[in-house]
Amino acid sequence: MASSDTSTTSGDAGDATQSTGAAHAGVKQVWREAPTAVKSLLVGTAVNRLGGFVQVFMVLYMTQRGFTAAQAGGALGVYGAGTVLGVLTGGWMSDRIGPRLTIMSTLVTSALLLPTVLYLDGYPAILAVIGVGGALSQAYRPASTSMISQLVPAERQVMIFAMVRLAINLGTTAAPLLGAALVQVSWDFLFWGESLAILVFAAVAAATLPRGHRSGEDPRADPADGPEGGAEGGADGGAASRDGAARARKASYLTVLADRRYLLFLLAMFASSMIYIQYVSTLPLAVRHLGMSTTVYAVLVALNGFLVITCELLVAKVVQRWPARIAVVAGVALTGVGMSLYALPLGLAALVIATLVWSLGEIVGYPTLFFAYPAQAGPPELRGRYLGASNSLYGLGTALGPFVGVMLWNRFGEGLWLGCGAVGLLAVAAAWFGVRPLEPAGSKGPADSTAKGPTEASAET
Repeated sequence: MASSDTSTTSGDAGDATQSTGAAHAGVKQVWREAPTAVKSLLVGTAVNRLGGFVQVFMVLYMTQRGFTAAQAGGALGVYGAGTVLGVLTGGWMSDRIGPRLTIMSTLVTSALLLPTVLYLDGYPAILAVIGVGGALSQAYRPASTSMISQLVPAERQVMIFAMVRLAINLGTTAAPLLGAALVQVSWDFLFWGESLAILVFAAVAAATLPRGHRSGEDPRADPADGPEGGAEGGADGGAASRDGAARARKASYLTVLADRRYLLFLLAMFASSMIYIQYVSTLPLAVRHLGMSTTVYAVLVALNGFLVITCELLVAKVVQRWPARIAVVAGVALTGVGMSLYALPLGLAALVIATLVWSLGEIVGYPTLFFAYPAQAGPPELRGRYLGASNSLYGLGTALGPFVGVMLWNRFGEGLWLGCGAVGLLAVAAAWFGVRPLEPAGSKGPADSTAKGPTEASAET
């Protein structure tokens, strides 16, 4: 059943929940029944990633302007640090002022700020703009995930977030090619092009996303309905929404840190991302160490991208039936095992086998690990902060992973890959004990399975 625009009615998502005794629908059905706001976020995410030129070409841009390689690397590091702080801020803003306003305000500000780099000469000023711009450009992510999780029933979230990852991967894959074409005309087009892509995303969000809701409120309800507009209906539903919003205003990230089980999940997220990012930093060194060309490394990366883009939605049809704990543990375990297989003395065969295994881990586990589980792990009014925390730990892992990986490679050589396996075991244990069981899919609404507060939940440990 095709859905109508959720920004004006509350029927879309409710009908989507009821229309499927099909708790685990296929790709076409999930897309067809997804609310318009969710579809717009998917399209907007793809457009935004397609225009993500600045980070990819940061080092080349800075060096062609006359800065040293060290200064260019420093600028890239500042951008990365900004993105980590940005997702934390975006999670906080999503809980305080609502996902829609967070998405629009951060995207528009980022679009206006980034092109100013073109008119700055001082290195400190450029670093400041790049850092703040990086933070603003990524602050939408927890808010976008929070909005999708509120509009999509829990049993559909693995599939819908697999679609989110498809949008991200398609945009990220094409962005360097489009950016390279723009550079042939002018380096300035990198910044103006990214700014335009961000503004397109913001315009789509402004036109389609539900208005005026925080994470603890039901975005499917019309704000004009007052207390009777909540998903539960009646005064009780309205009172629950107001109570959730009040708790969100009083809460902080300290509330998330009080959830001991979620801290274990964050450890699994951090450890897994440290392992995962080695395909960017250390794998090319390993390929060269084996006497193979850069083309071999490029083919391995392309193999991963091909598998993720072509297979993830199909695999999600199966994985969406699994408990969140099993999906996360399987994904983390396969990532660790895959990286450790690079240590096998089988030459090219080992490279291909290892890449296939950790790519399968990404396909199986990452829609749940990065999106579906963090969106359901805590109380609805803290959804943005839970997502901000998970996004920041992923960002921290991918920032530190290359530095640690290259350092260990230089010291231990192929022993690094065995170390990845050991860290993978740590991540598996942390995920097993950190991912709490959620309510059975379809038994309640999307947010109901997270009604238990972090203090109560941590007592289960």
